[in-house]
Amino acid sequence: MTKVVLSMSMSLDGIAGPDVPDEDGMALFEEILGWVFPLRSWRAQQGMAGGEDTVDSKVWQENFDRFGPQVIGRRMFDYGYPHWGENPPFHAPVFVTTHRGQDTIVKEGGTSYTFVTGGLAAAVEQARAVAAADGKDVLLAGGVSIAHQALEAGLAEEVVLHLVPRLAGRGLRLFDTARADLRCTEVIQGEGALHLRYDVRRPS
Repeated sequence: MTKVVLSMSMSLDGIAGPDVPDEDGMALFEEILGWVFPLRSWRAQQGMAGGEDTVDSKVWQENFDRFGPQVIGRRMFDYGYPHWGENPPFHAPVFVTTHRGQDTIVKEGGTSYTFVTGGLAAAVEQARAVAAADGKDVLLAGGVSIAHQALEAGLAEEVVLHLVPRLAGRGLRLFDTARADLRCTEVIQGEGALHLRYDVRRPS
């Protein structure tokens, strides 16, 4: 059965980084996501050769294989789109929550960007329909505002965290306002991050 999964990297003090990176924001982005850059699995998704075969690389590959459609916010799209190129690393349909609708953009490698103006729940519903047909799960990939909305609205059925051993001391807190009852189902110690998986418990 298709699941909707919120997956984010974060620091020990709960920072997932700014939604709109500036110079300091880019440094923070690299602090929190830097663990993925040497991985063979991550580099392959970017069309790059080489990289390290590690526990972290295996976890990243397993997550990539698990997920189909992704849901992201408009800020993340606006920042990332110029850098993702003609063959973006998603290799799956991407649903962008936005107030500004536009035609779907189709790229190489199976990536498409569909702009959903009906809110996060509508984007998740569209992504779930596509994922179910392919036997995949839906990934809520960011930014932080998407995470907050998903947890507050009860849209996320599972939370996957990649916890880097760092106190960031700045940025946006991933769980600043959200409330949820979680049950830990998996803990994997990697070289650059601790990988945690939680089921989101529903009120009985």
